[in-house]
Amino acid sequence: MAMVAVQTQNQLERLMAVAAGGETDRHLAHLILGPRRGVGCLPLNLGLEAEQFARLIERHFADDSDLIAADPAEKHLIQTRSDLREELMRIRDDERIELVELLEDFRSPAAPVELSLIIATACLGGDHLWRDLGLPDRSELSDLMQRAYPALKALNDRDMKWKRFFYKQLCERGGGYVCRAPSCDQCSAYAECFGPEE
Repeated sequence: MAMVAVQTQNQLERLMAVAAGGETDRHLAHLILGPRRGVGCLPLNLGLEAEQFARLIERHFADDSDLIAADPAEKHLIQTRSDLREELMRIRDDERIELVELLEDFRSPAAPVELSLIIATACLGGDHLWRDLGLPDRSELSDLMQRAYPALKALNDRDMKWKRFFYKQLCERGGGYVCRAPSCDQCSAYAECFGPEE
């Protein structure tokens, strides 16, 4: 197991070196390698169709696609986990589409078009969004949001947890995700929305 950890760490370091030319690629490196390292809740294709995923890799990591291969010793387990996550994702696809539409309304033209779908897919996981995306910490997610969705990041001026913030935005748009509190300050779940993420 230690050998696998070393191999995946080297893989991450090599892919991050490839990504050193741009912040978008740095974040994408984490997103792509997360499922291959057993980190986060994304399937291997990040929630994208096969052609979309192939284009994303071609655009950002064309000369280094060998770096994203799963460890052969873990390949079966990783694929099984990915298949299950894709099945769960399809069950909640209407919800995912609403999240994509929200994100797309704010996406910077410089950010990859696939990013909204990747983030929306991770929102269906059961942990903090940064963990479900496979990022190393919350600050990486905040940085990604600032670069790819600056106007949406600015709306989260109270540093609400990202998933809760997205669903609050859907609620305010008249979606089916209703928050029962008259205001955040009066809500009994305030700490769940604004408390620290560990």
